[in-house]
Amino acid sequence: MKKVLLSFAVMLMAGASFAQVKFGITAGPSFSSTTYKNPLVNNGNKKTSDMMTGLRAGVTVDLPLADEFFIQPSLLYVGKGGKSENALGADVKTRLHYLELPINFMYKPEVGTGNLFIGLGPYFSYALGGKAGDNDIEFGSDNALQTKRMDAGANFQVGYELPMGLNFGLHTDLGLVNINGAGDDENRVKNTSFGVSVGYKFGGMR
Repeated sequence: MKKVLLSFAVMLMAGASFAQVKFGITAGPSFSSTTYKNPLVNNGNKKTSDMMTGLRAGVTVDLPLADEFFIQPSLLYVGKGGKSENALGADVKTRLHYLELPINFMYKPEVGTGNLFIGLGPYFSYALGGKAGDNDIEFGSDNALQTKRMDAGANFQVGYELPMGLNFGLHTDLGLVNINGAGDDENRVKNTSFGVSVGYKFGGMR
């Protein structure tokens, strides 16, 4: 999967050479939390962690399908995680660093002098690393003390693009994969995040 994501990055760069394609950059804060279930915490009931702030930044490409409709693949760095309670009752901050590939189906109608944009689609993520408190996260799928590297889910975005290419947006990611290494119903962790972004689009046609 890591090779697929890196190969896709090359495809994003290559796509910028086509006249109808719009290449972009985007960045902004991301506010994330985890929904988790642990038999040793909160009597095994589902619980949501406190939010943490991270960075979401990367490159995007708008590939035209029809008038006002696009496919927008992106390659992003995204910081996720949350502050949750461990089995000893202490709060632990967990930070995960992901290379993320969202693929959005975009509707971009002309509104005023610019374009409104609305996008929806899946995302796929690969964890580059992370920490739980002062300890490095162990990645794997052998037991509940490990974290799976792969994550996937659904994302939604909405915003406005000015004629010169500057754009402002809101986005949210809903994780659908249990990233706990045990992968069973008693040990569950899912990512959720939302945030704001500022971006700029180069070339192409609206």
